[in-house]
Amino acid sequence: MARVEGDAFGDRELARVFMAATVAEARRAEALLTERGVDYVVRAEPLGRSLFGSLRMGAAFYVEVQQAQYCGSLLVAEGFGLGVLIDPES
Repeated sequence: MARVEGDAFGDRELARVFMAATVAEARRAEALLTERGVDYVVRAEPLGRSLFGSLRMGAAFYVEVQQAQYCGSLLVAEGFGLGVLIDPES
């Protein structure tokens, strides 16, 4: 289990669980999810704008909705708190 293409999930609903702002952060998140046996999709998405107004892109991580809470908790436990989009407490 690891990074897969979006169509690998078929019609199953996905949840965005993490937004990496840097390549290093994305690689760490990929290693963690792969190590834990989670299938996930990564998509480049707008993250914001730079000081000069150019668009910044980030790596958005999607997992099946049923795994979103688990993945959010994993990511927070590994120090990814800022980019985690799922509340690990709920």
